[in-house]
Amino acid sequence: MKENLFLAYSELIKNFIRVRSYMRDFYIYGFKSRDEFDGRSARSYDNERRRIESYLNDYMGFRNTPSGKNVFISIDSRNCRRNPLYKAFKSKSFTDGDITLHFIIMDILHSPEISLTLNEMSEKIDAEYLLHFHKPMMFDESTLRKKLKEYAGLGLINAQKVGQKMYYSRSPDIDISAWTDAVDFFSEAGILGVVGSCLLDKLNGGHGYFSFKHHYITNALDNEILYQLFEAMHKKRTVRITVYNRHRNENTLLDVIPLKIFFGTQNGRNYLIAYSLRMHAIKSYRLDFISSVTDMCDAPNFDELRGRLEQYRRHMWGINCDKRKNGLQHIEFTLYVGDREKHIFQRLEREKRCGTVEITDEHTCKFSADVYDLSEMIPWVRTFICRITSLSMSDEALERRFKHDIKLMYQMYGICDENGG
Repeated sequence: MKENLFLAYSELIKNFIRVRSYMRDFYIYGFKSRDEFDGRSARSYDNERRRIESYLNDYMGFRNTPSGKNVFISIDSRNCRRNPLYKAFKSKSFTDGDITLHFIIMDILHSPEISLTLNEMSEKIDAEYLLHFHKPMMFDESTLRKKLKEYAGLGLINAQKVGQKMYYSRSPDIDISAWTDAVDFFSEAGILGVVGSCLLDKLNGGHGYFSFKHHYITNALDNEILYQLFEAMHKKRTVRITVYNRHRNENTLLDVIPLKIFFGTQNGRNYLIAYSLRMHAIKSYRLDFISSVTDMCDAPNFDELRGRLEQYRRHMWGINCDKRKNGLQHIEFTLYVGDREKHIFQRLEREKRCGTVEITDEHTCKFSADVYDLSEMIPWVRTFICRITSLSMSDEALERRFKHDIKLMYQMYGICDENGG
């Protein structure tokens, strides 16, 4: 009966890209009915939904609407101190042979003091392990060699050549119990937090001391892509990325040289900054829209491009460094700071990025900046609306729209008449 159930449905993940896509649709875009998943069969939808529910059951909800039943993930980061989306990385599928060989190797090399050659391990497996199976499995030396090489690359096993022979031994365990709090924090706030989450599993989950007011947990789904991009940057390599285009609803293959990863602290979005070989320009790509990364070749001009990006950053407010359109754009505004608002001066200094702050007197200061894209600054500038006494932008259309939006807001609250008076 159990075998029939697993034939129909398995909680283990074979294709993480597909699960990542469904989880993103449920949580980030959310509230889609079964019929709204275009290009995907109803059976595939049901299987992936059940798979996600199997390890996110406590965070799943649904709502009945005229268009159908909408399933979504609902998580309150204030009450959830462990990112549940990491569970997707811990549900990878494996064959019977994979899991059997794993435990056999770990049992043979149960202590770091044990060191055996490939032939010695192969003979030991045949003589002491496989005979106990009702249906004996066969592991030839080629399969065992590949598995040992894989584990050596992961750091689970040490491989040391002595003379003409390669000896394998188990890597010693490292006591990280004194670092529990640091690992706990890293798992939720770190760049590749899934690593910290896996380490916490070895520490029985840690204490869970930390909670976050603004916790962008969906970045967990990008950890595998992020790791591949960091690897490419470390090796100075060109990669081919698959990027989803929302406007055309299609995937595009792009050859790029990854240079930097920008992490958005205001909206939680993360971006790859890379040199496009097709457009011959440094562009930005949303990390959650990248579904695959394929290693291509060396990038001999990596350092030159990285240096060019560092030059651009002197005038980048966000992710836009395309100066071919309008060149640099200028903005300046003057703020009035009240007697009990001295923290505004500190905030400006902390958040000025590539801008400059000039304090003219104890109640007045002026901010100015030259950037590639003024529109990226507008949400930040709006936070000072009640204190701005004068403002000017080199982009006159953007300035008119900004001031027009303020007038509309005033009208909504009855502060001025329809003519803006």
